[in-house]
Order: sequence, then C-alpha cells, then structure tokens
Amino acid sequence: MKRSTLLILSITGVYSAILHTAAWSVNNFLMTGPKAYLTFSSSVAAGAHSGMEECKFQFGWERWNCPESALQLSTHNRLRSATRETSFVHAISSAGVMYTLTRNCSLGDFESCGCDDSRNGRVGGRGWVWGGCSDNVEFGEKVSKLFVDALETGHDTRALINLHNNEVGRRAVKDTMKRACKCHGVSGSCSIQTCWLQLAEFREIGNYLKIKYDQAHKLEMDKRRMRAGNSADSRGATAETFHHIHATELVFLEDSPDYCTRNASLGHHGTEGRECLQTGKNLSQWEKRSCRRLCTECGLRVEERRAEVVASCNCKFHWCCTVRCEQCRTLVAKHFCTRRDSAAPNHSRQRSRAHRR
Repeated sequence: MKRSTLLILSITGVYSAILHTAAWSVNNFLMTGPKAYLTFSSSVAAGAHSGMEECKFQFGWERWNCPESALQLSTHNRLRSATRETSFVHAISSAGVMYTLTRNCSLGDFESCGCDDSRNGRVGGRGWVWGGCSDNVEFGEKVSKLFVDALETGHDTRALINLHNNEVGRRAVKDTMKRACKCHGVSGSCSIQTCWLQLAEFREIGNYLKIKYDQAHKLEMDKRRMRAGNSADSRGATAETFHHIHATELVFLEDSPDYCTRNASLGHHGTEGRECLQTGKNLSQWEKRSCRRLCTECGLRVEERRAEVVASCNCKFHWCCTVRCEQCRTLVAKHFCTRRDSAAPNHSRQRSRAHRR
C-alpha cells in the first residue's frame, strides 16, 4: 500500500461510526484505493480501541487515568504536549493497532495475507524445527505504520518523539512474542518438535510498556537551537539527541502537569470524586496505597460510602439443562476522594516525590 492511498482529512467522526464510541478520538481516516485497504480500517479502529482500554487498565489507580482527552494522537490538533503519559498513549495505541492487524491476518480475515511461514523447515534449535503458523507480525507492522504514523503530519521535535514512541509500541508486540511447539514422534516420544511464534496476550504487552513508561527518558534539548524552527541547526540538535536514545525506550520532552487538580483546558479532571482502594482481596501494594496517592497527597480526604451490590448467588443446576440463581443484595464499602471541610493544605511537597501521575 502506498502512502498516497491514505487521505487524511480532519479530526472527524469517521471511526466513531465503526466503534460507536469515542474511545479513539483521532477518528480521521478516509481511505481511497483498492477495496482491500478499506477492510483494514475496522481492524485499525478496533486495535486502537483495545490499546486505549489497556491504557485505562494500566492507569486505573493513578492520578492520571488515561482520560478520553488523551486519545488524540496527532500534534497538529490540540495535543501539543509530549509528556511521559502521552508517550505511553502513542506506544499502546500503536501496539494495539499492530496486534489486531496481525491477529486478524493469522485468522484469515484478509485475503492479502496469512501465516508467516518464512522460517518453516529450518532447524531452530536442538530437537525442534520451525513450522506451523507463525503470526505474521511483519504484515501487522507494515500496515500499522501506514495508518498510525500517517497521523503525525508535524515536522518538529514533538512529531519525532511521537513517531519514536509509536515504534516502541510496535517493537513491544514483537519482543513479547512466544514460541509454541507441538511434539512429534512414536507413541508421544516427542523426539522432534515443530515450533512457531505467536502473539502474547495483550495484557502482557501492556505490562511491558508500563515498565517502559516508568523508565521513560526525558529528552534534554538545546532550546536555543530548537528555536531555530526547521533550520539545519534545529534538525541537527534533534538528530544528536535521538542518536543516544535506544529504540525500545519511551521518551518525553516536558514534565507532567499537576494531575491532582482539575484543568479543563488540558482535559484533566483531577482526583476529586475518584474511587480508591483500601480493603479487598488480592490487592497489590500499589492498589492499597491508591487512597493516599489519589486523595491524601492531593489535599483531599477519603470518604467511605456504603453501596448496595446485586449479584447472582446460590446457583443450582436443574436437570436438564438450566442453572437457576437467586439475586443477593449486599452492602459494600467504597472509598472516594472528597474535599476537606477546611482549606486544603499545601501538598506540593508530597507530590514532588514521584512522577505526577
């Protein structure tokens, strides 16, 4: 597919018609050219949506919780920031698109591609050879680049950062792939194995990129040279900076804003009214500290509220063949961040201890 087959119009509701949701608010593709390319668009939209859902999961108990305003992927319209958080948005969105395209290809949803059998027949290691149906990540990578990277029409440092983080997301899909094998031999002796590569669960990719987010590298640019715009001096400063950045490392340009407080112009809702966790089974230490992180350290108090939860219970199997359940009502305690009765104390010192998430 040539880049000319993609016509970027404007930030509109093209994809929301596919998703029936605002989960990916870039929404700015119309396709021209062969009909086959139109079939990719629904997979691209679904992949971006799954990336945003994973973003919400990974940041569910942090100050920045991947709000809808984070879901624009182009610097030419509104989203001019290049923070640690936007680096994750670009990476997980790009990964989601590549992942879905690759999976749909292997499932036979596209006429133009199928399994990757380029290694089949080669000896992969002692006792095993390549075979079977490896997921075609090369196809997924190629098509996702044409869709996602085409959104970035800028030519400044922020645009380059976004393109770099897009690539980090795609590399995450490849770096987390797993080898699956099938035994062959007399009476199950497994004297030889046929192996292929398959995609990891997308949650594993999300976990991988979350670690990259925690380790993200802030670029220190020469502001004097950057002010030169698109001059050779400015481009040289950018090239020198990226020369030292590893291809799997997320990068950002500016510090995160204060996510404790509401900022309507930036689309940040603050932490007032957010739910946090104090008790519950199988909570991680990070989740158990969410009330302190979202409420106390943001100058808010933790308010406990009782809520009635209705769930199926006392289920019984009846011959044949239904399961009948009762509806049980229980009161559960939930905790929320609310304003203090008195003036909120100065909490800037507490917030500076860690990333402003």
